[in-house]
Amino acid sequence: MADEQKEAAAPKPTQRETQEALEKQVAQLKREINKINRTLAERAEEVVEEAAGWYDSAADRAGRTAQALRTGAQSVSGAVQENPGTVSTAFILGAAIGLLVGLSLSDAHLRSRDRWFTSGR
Repeated sequence: MADEQKEAAAPKPTQRETQEALEKQVAQLKREINKINRTLAERAEEVVEEAAGWYDSAADRAGRTAQALRTGAQSVSGAVQENPGTVSTAFILGAAIGLLVGLSLSDAHLRSRDRWFTSGR
């Protein structure tokens, strides 16, 4: 009840005062929005600069890696051209070893499969 008396005693703002108060609030909100926009623009610039640094760093590393691969490929190519017999022998020897390993693994696999099949009898 005391609150009702205080409200009744407080003067009600006029339409002009209400409009002025709203205009002040709108102006303040505009200033805050401008500050936020400036902050976002600054942060966006920082992010762009950081991303450009990352891109430059990655491009530099990729260039160095490509150069190293080119150098390695050239040295391998030179070795093959200088020693074609050695390279052919190495490939044939590698194929023979692979064939032997494959046959031995296949044989071991067949034996273990047969043991499982016959152990149930």
